[in-house]
Amino acid sequence: MMLLRSVYDGEEHSRFMEKLESRIRNHDREIEKMCNFHYQGFVDSITELLKVRGEAHRLKNQVTDTNRKLQHEGKELVIAMEELKQCRLQQRNISATVDKLMLCLPVLEMYSKLREQMKTKRHYPALKTLEHLEHSYLPQVSHYRFCKVMVDNIPKLREEIKDVSMSDLKDFLESIRKHSDKIGETAMKQAQQQRNLDNIISQQPRIGSRKKSKKDAFTSLDTELESTSPKSEQDSGILDVEDEEEDEEVPGAQELVDFSPVYRCLHIYSVLGARETFENYYRKQRRKQARLVLQPPSNMHETLDGYRKYFNQIVGFFVVEDHILHTTQGLVNRAYIDELWEMALSKTIAALRTHSSYCSDPDLVLDLKNLIVLFADTLQVYGFPVNQLFDMLLEIRDQYGDTLLKKWAGVFRNILDSDNYSPIPVSSEELYKKVVGQFPFQDPELEKQPFPKKFPFSEFVPKVYNQIKEFIYACLKFSEDLHLSSTEVDDMIRKSTNLLLTRTLSSSLQNVIKRKNVGLTELVQIIINTTHLEKSCKYLEEFITNITNVLPETVHTTKLYGTTTFKDARHAAEEEIYTNLNQKIDQFLQLADYDWMAGDSGSRASDYLIDLIAFLRSTFAVFTHLPGKVAQTACMSACKHLATSLMQLLLEADVRQLSLGALQQFNLDVQECEQFARSGPVPGFQEDTLQLAFIDLRQLLDLFTQWDWSTYLADYGQPTCKYLRVNPVTALALLEKMKDTSRKNNMFAQFRKNERDKQKLIDTVAKQLRGLINSHHS
Repeated sequence: MMLLRSVYDGEEHSRFMEKLESRIRNHDREIEKMCNFHYQGFVDSITELLKVRGEAHRLKNQVTDTNRKLQHEGKELVIAMEELKQCRLQQRNISATVDKLMLCLPVLEMYSKLREQMKTKRHYPALKTLEHLEHSYLPQVSHYRFCKVMVDNIPKLREEIKDVSMSDLKDFLESIRKHSDKIGETAMKQAQQQRNLDNIISQQPRIGSRKKSKKDAFTSLDTELESTSPKSEQDSGILDVEDEEEDEEVPGAQELVDFSPVYRCLHIYSVLGARETFENYYRKQRRKQARLVLQPPSNMHETLDGYRKYFNQIVGFFVVEDHILHTTQGLVNRAYIDELWEMALSKTIAALRTHSSYCSDPDLVLDLKNLIVLFADTLQVYGFPVNQLFDMLLEIRDQYGDTLLKKWAGVFRNILDSDNYSPIPVSSEELYKKVVGQFPFQDPELEKQPFPKKFPFSEFVPKVYNQIKEFIYACLKFSEDLHLSSTEVDDMIRKSTNLLLTRTLSSSLQNVIKRKNVGLTELVQIIINTTHLEKSCKYLEEFITNITNVLPETVHTTKLYGTTTFKDARHAAEEEIYTNLNQKIDQFLQLADYDWMAGDSGSRASDYLIDLIAFLRSTFAVFTHLPGKVAQTACMSACKHLATSLMQLLLEADVRQLSLGALQQFNLDVQECEQFARSGPVPGFQEDTLQLAFIDLRQLLDLFTQWDWSTYLADYGQPTCKYLRVNPVTALALLEKMKDTSRKNNMFAQFRKNERDKQKLIDTVAKQLRGLINSHHS
């Protein structure tokens, strides 16, 4: 080819053709020579061939006859063979058809099974059937048209299964939302039963077999749940943790909630490769439900049932989540649950702080505390940290203390208002022991006295004492189950009791003491009562020690301030007695009706003063049960106030004129007062101590009635002066009133020598007093 190509491409084509023609001519000459050489053999061959032609013609005729005979004889055989051929073809087709049908029948049966499973809502087996159909059966018959229809329906069937399973999950979520309350109630009942069981075991320890702890029970439950795989579509419980030994079993959650929709849907989505979508959807929906559960009703604080339902829903929610955590592989994880719990804890604590602040009933607060403790204990069993709840309970403890103080303020007010403020009379040994049993009182002298006899205090003493003990018991109830040490409980009780004494009881006593209608008898009885209550404080200390088992000598032990409370109340009552006495004295003094221009004095003291002295005598007779110092102080205060008031009465500006007769009548009244002071209305005064209250009046009146001005003026300023307590200003003021009387009422005094001399003397004394005053001030 390359040679021909080079010839045609070059310019030697004509030369090549010439060479080729020459070559042909040479071969023709050689052929002719060869034919000429074998010509005779060729002629002989033709002759032989002519002979063979005759034989061949004869043989052909024989073959033709034989063929005709064979065709005639084999005609029936050919027909039979055609029939056999057709049968064999039909047989082969039938066999092929049977084989194809045998291949298609499992596919159709599997598809029929799939439709039946979907009809009966067995979606997870349907999904498995669909998987086998798609991967194992349909590829073998993929060239059939019906197979294509099935293949086209498979995605639709998968979506249908997803949609139906998701619908079941939504129904489950709605059901679990409704059942959270019941599940939580069941879990909290079990926690309460376990606590009661633990208390019994702690009080009566048993040797040998004992019931499993609640945590152990939950552990065994989880093992059982793992053995019943969700793939078998068996439902599992979450709360059936009571031992078979329990007489009364609380129903488990498996009787309340069917968890199989979750398991089915989870596995369906896992098989379909959409597990993450399912997990996200589940968590999102449960977060929404958590927010709804954690939203408390507006009137939750009104009843305990409101709080209980709120707690039940929260417990139910987290019990379900804890169960899902332990029965599924990764649908929820610990981080997700911890996140939800942190949110729940903060919202729950905030809600409790808000709603509990509205509560004013200490019994409701105490019940709420017990409910919160049960709530915390229940969730703690499931592994949720609850320390913040117990910290919050310490805040509620302060509020509980405030509500107790308010309640006891009313209790004390009722006790003090209903008291008769009279010593308690007892007519028999039984009544005596009853009072002594209510209040720690020991008095050998009183025990020796025959019946009937009286205790020194009134009814409110044992009542107040017992109410203080009731308050202590109420404080102790709140401290139970808070996991506090004995020292912390003791400190809490003592601090609360101190508030009760120093704030509530003190305020109640002060209110009674300051009441307008309180009398001296009541005030005296209050002083006696507070004295005995003060002595009882050591018994309250012992009482607290006995119930907390914390000795008073323990470091940081709070002391009771009851002694201070009762001392302050007693001092207030004493001051009120002094004030009350002074007011009574002022009321009597308002009845004084002196004739300041009287010429002669009467023969006895004024009626109002006699009545006043009689009142004071009867009043101080009641003070026999008071501490001596109080009675003495009251008596001295009354005498000083009386002396001061009489002095003011004598020197008041409205009294412009004063006669000697009026002054002598006034002197008789002062003498009556001095006689009262000398009579010793209250024991314990030394000699004339009480009389010294009237010393200023006495020296002033002696100076004027004896007209002893020379002595006063000569000895003024000396320690031994007879009229040491007479102020020259006071003397001058009183003297001016007498001088005016001499001038105005004695019209003819200038004609009488004695009067003129007296007037001159008054003027001289007044002048000397002024000089004395001026020299003293300078």
